[in-house]
Amino acid sequence: MRIASAASAFPQHYYSQEMLLAALQEFWGDRIENPNVLRRLHRHVAVDGRFLALPKEQYMQMRTWGEANRHWIRVAKELGEKAVAGALADAGLHGRNLGAFFFASVTGISSPSIDALLINQMGLCRNIRRVPIFGLGCVAGAAAISRAADYVRAYPDQVALVLSVELCSLTLQREDLSMANLISSGLFGDGAAAVIIAGAECGLSGPRILATRSVFYPNTEEMMGWDVSEKGFRIVLSREIPDLVRKNLAHDLDDFLAERGLTRAGIGNWVLHTGGPKILEATAEALGLQNGELEVSWQCLRRTGNLSSASVLVVLEEVMKNRRPTPGTLGLLAAMGPGFCAEFVLLEW
Repeated sequence: MRIASAASAFPQHYYSQEMLLAALQEFWGDRIENPNVLRRLHRHVAVDGRFLALPKEQYMQMRTWGEANRHWIRVAKELGEKAVAGALADAGLHGRNLGAFFFASVTGISSPSIDALLINQMGLCRNIRRVPIFGLGCVAGAAAISRAADYVRAYPDQVALVLSVELCSLTLQREDLSMANLISSGLFGDGAAAVIIAGAECGLSGPRILATRSVFYPNTEEMMGWDVSEKGFRIVLSREIPDLVRKNLAHDLDDFLAERGLTRAGIGNWVLHTGGPKILEATAEALGLQNGELEVSWQCLRRTGNLSSASVLVVLEEVMKNRRPTPGTLGLLAAMGPGFCAEFVLLEW
């Protein structure tokens, strides 16, 4: 099993963090008692700028969840097609070559799901197996790679497509002045990424998937996710997540590696979800990564913000295209998200 390619796609609207801060201050007006709080939060998320699904002025005009979701469907189809086309081209494949389609998003809903709409839009194989994924949030990109690996393990002559589209800006709640929403308004961005997973008999090159592991943390469902109401998605984001990372990540990863006779010292490349500064710092502390091992994740965070499930796929793309390790290097792709849960993918470059 190999990761044959990875490709991202972004909306045309890109704004610096300062421009977005000014727009949000206008968006909330005098509802925020102390504007310096919002400025301080935006300064601390380590983001230089973000892509938005719509021009920033248009968010002021939206009044309903239905309107936001209609934009989500339209833009998700546009970005999804670009990302899929890029991943197919990089792998030297046609859409008719695809055996399965794993689609992940947590920022909008559609039935038929976006994968079905793209099958029609792109003329993909009529016999493709569809697996839409909703609710996994930030972990979904890594989880979808794991599930796609399971598929091509069973069908080694086939290739599977993973697509994540997250348009986080379309979930912004005007009435929600909670700390979680103020932080997320400065942290999350919009984008898409697609990955091609090839079975062992396909003859495609790319990092090998050696093993995968899912870890669920019982009774942590209140740490991250959505409160869904008639107004849409209201973010749930606990300040306890970094502590959970510090307490659990190292020994769960060590158990996974030990089953294969490996240790963290043997991992030469790290493809980790961007999360945010506190998550990346907690991850580095937990895993003893203090020598720039997470620089690609930090770079992607600065450039585009947290893209939820697409983030780890964008980090993967950056490594594959611009920072590919020496052949034979062991790597780890990982993310955490609502549940609360973690996903590990062991790679050999």
